[in-house]
Amino acid sequence: MPLYMDRHNTVGATREVIAAAHEKDLAIQGKYGVRFITYWIDEVRSKVFCLVDSPNKETLQKAHDEAHGGVPNEIIEVDPAVVEAFLGRITDPPPIRSGGRADLDSASRAIMFTDLHDSTGMTARLGDAKALDLLHIHNSLTRKALREYTGREVKHLGDGIMASFASIDQSLECAIAIQRAFAAYNVENSGAPLHLRIGLSVGEPVEDDNDLFGRTVQLASRLCAHAEPDQILATEELVAQSAGKTSLFLSRGPVSPKGFDQAIQVYEVRWC
Repeated sequence: MPLYMDRHNTVGATREVIAAAHEKDLAIQGKYGVRFITYWIDEVRSKVFCLVDSPNKETLQKAHDEAHGGVPNEIIEVDPAVVEAFLGRITDPPPIRSGGRADLDSASRAIMFTDLHDSTGMTARLGDAKALDLLHIHNSLTRKALREYTGREVKHLGDGIMASFASIDQSLECAIAIQRAFAAYNVENSGAPLHLRIGLSVGEPVEDDNDLFGRTVQLASRLCAHAEPDQILATEELVAQSAGKTSLFLSRGPVSPKGFDQAIQVYEVRWC
């Protein structure tokens, strides 16, 4: 069956209320031939996201409606491997212990794109073997920082990496660590330095489009392309949600990324 993720706009919903609603979904799922796999709740933004095996969107909606009346505001079809890469799980969260709180995350993620500057030129100047060796160094430095700051590699892009973070602060710390690692490498290898661009954005998995983290991914990619070598650019939303780290950021004014109707306020992240 197709796998779907839906979004519910739920003003005032608590973790306990949503956990109870999920139990109602599970009780009714056999009647409709669906399987409610797991869910995420963002109490701050009043959003709930459900992951469901279902024959189609209409059946999913009917099951939700009968279970508790919570009809989704948006439903998209998703790939389970991509869901796990972005969100880290496709299983149910732990049950709420008596008198305790449900251990859930919001499903909001910071998305990072990296891009190795002039990778095509490196091949022309240095040859395939040396360029491939430098690309392996890029991969090693970037992945080391991802491991240290709990980033999840979503996709390798040839000369860059797309990664996901549950924590905005860890995405910022990781981006800074990556640039510092490349700077340290360049001190020791001035004959063939490596320079990286990084773009950061933050968002929720299901918006008003058909792609998981669609707008968030596109914006991080566009900021990465807009950045200068050795630069980290972040969206205004990510800056606003960071934990009081205002000294890290320099306003770089609005930019107009391809595919976006309005200009986006951009900030540079200090790292040196």
